[in-house]
Amino acid sequence: MKDKASKIKSTDTKKPDFETAMGDLEALVSKIESGDLSLEESLKEFEKGVKLSRTCQAALKDAEYRVKILSEDGEENDFDDSSV
Repeated sequence: MKDKASKIKSTDTKKPDFETAMGDLEALVSKIESGDLSLEESLKEFEKGVKLSRTCQAALKDAEYRVKILSEDGEENDFDDSSV
């Protein structure tokens, strides 16, 4: 159990948080879609976008892992909202 807790703690010092990275990614997409950039500028912005996308994917994967650890049985289960 201590090992799992240390994995969670070590992820707290990662890159920008999900919300920041997602906001930056959305702004970057708008900038590229505007059509005001040169091809070279568009490619540089696209590269930044790929990095931001990977940051977001990693944050979501980490959140999923943390929820799985904190769940009662550690099993991946779909939530059944039909009983609500």
